[in-house]
Amino acid sequence: MAAKIKIIFKTLTEIFGYEKNTITHSENHIAQIAASIQEYGWTNPILIDEDGVIVAGHGRYAAAQLLAFDEVPCITLVGLTDAQRRAYRIADNKLPLNAGWNDELLALELADLQDGGFDLSLTGFDQAEIDELLVEPGAVEIENRKGNLSGKFLAPPFSVLNAREGWWVERKRAWIDIGLQSEIGRAEALLFNSHTVPPGMYDDKARHEKKTGRAVSWEEFFQAYPEKAQKQAPTTSVFDPVICELVYRWFSPSGGVVVDPFAGGSVRGVVAGVLGRYYHGCDLRSEQVAANIEQAHQLAEHVTAPPRWVCGDSLHIGDHLAGVSADLLFTCPPYADLEVYSDNPADISTMDYPAFVNAYRQIIANAAALLRDDRFAVIVVGDIRDKKGIYRNFVSDTVQAFIDAGLRYYNEAILVSPLGSLPVRVGQQFTKSRKLGKTHQNILMFVKGDPVEAAKFCGDVDVSDALAKFGEDV
Repeated sequence: MAAKIKIIFKTLTEIFGYEKNTITHSENHIAQIAASIQEYGWTNPILIDEDGVIVAGHGRYAAAQLLAFDEVPCITLVGLTDAQRRAYRIADNKLPLNAGWNDELLALELADLQDGGFDLSLTGFDQAEIDELLVEPGAVEIENRKGNLSGKFLAPPFSVLNAREGWWVERKRAWIDIGLQSEIGRAEALLFNSHTVPPGMYDDKARHEKKTGRAVSWEEFFQAYPEKAQKQAPTTSVFDPVICELVYRWFSPSGGVVVDPFAGGSVRGVVAGVLGRYYHGCDLRSEQVAANIEQAHQLAEHVTAPPRWVCGDSLHIGDHLAGVSADLLFTCPPYADLEVYSDNPADISTMDYPAFVNAYRQIIANAAALLRDDRFAVIVVGDIRDKKGIYRNFVSDTVQAFIDAGLRYYNEAILVSPLGSLPVRVGQQFTKSRKLGKTHQNILMFVKGDPVEAAKFCGDVDVSDALAKFGEDV
């Protein structure tokens, strides 16, 4: 009779990945597994051989590392030959793929879960798959109308834009596939972004503070443990080229002039150039400007209107862009000190919030002065918390800054962002503080002058080249 199966707990250092593992796990997939473990508990132990080498469960092992677990449940498989272990590694992954779905029953189950308020992303299905499964009888005509809007405007011009939808993800991938790399020029200059720290890192920092007997900054912590700094997730946020494309197509004509007082990475400039808009961006950091220019040169074959970046303090954008009259103001500002981009005292991300807002308001006023009458301004922002966790009301401060600069608040939209590692982080965050996981940004739209005349200037939304830009069929 076979020996009874026994679950044992082993530390992560006691088990090892199989060097010839044939299955791959993307970062997104690992984050999904981690979220599943946090939601349902550890329902499936890692299978190992007598030497601690994983037979099945490489994804769960990676998720445990992401979650900074000290130990994980394991089952040691004994009595298998080497050939059986190697074959089972393949079979364990392939056999489930041979099953099918009863789509009708699956849709009913998902609908019941959704009605009960359950997060369907925890089932492993992406939003596009869920939407397809849950389409209701009679909704086809509505979807067709939505499709007609997409064909006319690239995306339906609704006040909620969803970056998790399948078409959006594919569109973003198409932009990246042509070589768009907005993160270039940022890695060495960026100091810190607390939202990118893995959950277990907070526990490590707490232990270090207990050891030293005082609170320490993240910079001090990483100086003490440089090896942990290497494990930190990618730092600054990268601007989404799809929302960039939509803003240019909706609120400016081909050949229009764009000003951006908070240029940051290359995305807004390169996308403008590909779409035939003449972009003028201002950034304080010379290394970022140099990287942006190099990126535009690398993508020159796609660019029809070469973007321009100038290095300087955006408080003086009128001097840096002297002679420029803009047809669209489009930008995404630093979110106060949420991301610190440099140690330059003129960098507003280094300032305390009152000083930040004063400088921010002046920059908006100076940039708005470059905008022609009867034109639109669009800014992508999100609210931020102070050190006590209270919202600063940054979105309202932004609205008021534009109003005081002589523009009128005309539209607002919500951009639903990809979840990323949020499912991993939000459980502990919500338990401790009841803070909701933030998965959106605000898109604020303003008009300088007459909105009807501004719309006439933009003309019809032209998406005829929307797919041809990437060598696809329209």
